[in-house]
Amino acid sequence: MRKKEIFDFDKIDILEIENNLHKEGCKYIACIDEVGRGCLAGNVVTCAIIIPAGLKIEGVNDSKKLTEKKREKLYSIILENCIAYGIGELDHIVIDDINIKNATKKAMLMAIDNLKDKDGNKIIPDHLCIDAEHLDTDIPQTSLIKGDARCHGIAAASIIAKVTRDRDIVKMAEIYPGYDFEHNKGYGTKKHREALLKIGPCPIHRKTYLKKILGNEQMKITL
Repeated sequence: MRKKEIFDFDKIDILEIENNLHKEGCKYIACIDEVGRGCLAGNVVTCAIIIPAGLKIEGVNDSKKLTEKKREKLYSIILENCIAYGIGELDHIVIDDINIKNATKKAMLMAIDNLKDKDGNKIIPDHLCIDAEHLDTDIPQTSLIKGDARCHGIAAASIIAKVTRDRDIVKMAEIYPGYDFEHNKGYGTKKHREALLKIGPCPIHRKTYLKKILGNEQMKITL
């Protein structure tokens, strides 16, 4: 059995990858991550962000390892200090249509295309660092397994994407009550699954994700 890789964020040099790329002459390194890939409902959100060379923002870590309060605090700090950032997102309809992997890649390309600095100027990166994906683009790229635990910029992107998506899905909780979206953020918790069985899916649920929960017959009715 392959040994699982475990990364201790406090013990590794999280700037090593970006520093080496800067030494090679890269000026704008866009780091990219996604949030919402495994959710039963809602959109997938991606962030591309360019952090100044050598800057390490205290507290930045894989967004999944941070509390909501800490992510919210870091969200503002990261955006205040970054050179540029862009958001890409695609809804449940596109996810059902082209599958989550393709939707994630498309949203990542959207985030890159949306990269702008604080003055609204479009920024074109000269290198990409991506969490576990390879994108169809002419921009040179580095794909990193567990990138949000190894690369400072990808960790920062994961925080921005996470906070952006969480805020969106909390708004959806007001429109579609009963699924506990305000707490589960669309993920398949026990309460969320029980609500699906009791009241059925709402308009933002990903129908291709629900077959195992609802069964084929109920899915035929839903579809």
